[in-house]
Amino acid sequence: MATTKKKSTSKTTSVAKTPAKSQNFATAPINKSLSKEEKIALYSTIVGIRRFEERSLRAYNQGKIGGFLHLYIGQEAVATGIVSLMEENDHIITAYRDHGHALAVGMSMNECMAEMYGKHTGCSKGKGGSMHFFAPDKNYWGGHGIVAGQTPLGAGLAFALKYKGLKGCALAFLGDGAVNQGSFMETLNLVSLWNIPVVFVIENNGYSMGTSLKRSSAAENLAHRADGFDMEWEVCNGHDVFEVREVANRAMVRAREEMKPFLLEIRTYRYRGHSVADANHEKYRTKEEIEEYKRTKDPVNVIKQQLLADGTLTEAEAKRIDQEKKDEAEASAKFADESPVAPRSEIQTDVYWEVDNDTEGKLKGTYFFND
Repeated sequence: MATTKKKSTSKTTSVAKTPAKSQNFATAPINKSLSKEEKIALYSTIVGIRRFEERSLRAYNQGKIGGFLHLYIGQEAVATGIVSLMEENDHIITAYRDHGHALAVGMSMNECMAEMYGKHTGCSKGKGGSMHFFAPDKNYWGGHGIVAGQTPLGAGLAFALKYKGLKGCALAFLGDGAVNQGSFMETLNLVSLWNIPVVFVIENNGYSMGTSLKRSSAAENLAHRADGFDMEWEVCNGHDVFEVREVANRAMVRAREEMKPFLLEIRTYRYRGHSVADANHEKYRTKEEIEEYKRTKDPVNVIKQQLLADGTLTEAEAKRIDQEKKDEAEASAKFADESPVAPRSEIQTDVYWEVDNDTEGKLKGTYFFND
């Protein structure tokens, strides 16, 4: 149900306001070429994210996880679909609802759960928590708590690719609430001026924390803002992983091949509150609204039914995969619980004080411009 900017011979651009009627995106060339194993991998990733998030919620309620916990339940097909299209020189950066993206790039449940428990075995040594998952070896750059703060960083990743002559793109995810931040608008202007290969992905779940889209943004199509910066844009739905792949592929190929930025808005939905601390999430929206999305557009059920229908998956296989992911999530909680906290000697490692004072323990990260 993709919506795209229509070409016009005049300077005026006409746009469709809503996604087109439903179609079978599984037959699109980018999806039709998928093997049975690749399609099952998509299903397994979506299910894995769901079960991990459910186990995380239980751990939070048990007092095992402190701070904030922003769950990705309901949005699993977005990260799964886009990450499945990434190539060697593609990079990814996101906001604080980052667990789904982390698991999609191949981070283990163990290192992710341990990070939320504040343990030394976590991906950020227990110093980042839920909002700051990182895996530089997988071109995954977080996990950022400042609203829209990751968008200029994503532009920087893409600029580095262009500077070094590498064929790739940077994927910068943000929420619908972040589109109104000035830093994002400034970034759109720069990437358009400099032809930077970045794809901004707006995961529009309808609510900026507790404020509905209608009350927080002046236009129905958030991606439409790209017109003001002479950028290409597109809108699609996020519950069907095959639709996500079909639309995102065009954006990513364009960024890689033409060194051009792209603004992609994906309409999705979160079942839980903005964070687990959001106790009012059923007051600013109705239970009926939540249940209707679950009934008709649940990402797990949508791909399951698609793969059952085309013979890729059987009910027995689906049940087996689901149980495997439940067991993996449960094992990750046990791993986190039994892992050690950081030793006292770690208190001043990997922090900016070390850099400012040029000590032996200063940060040893990845630098794009020093070779």
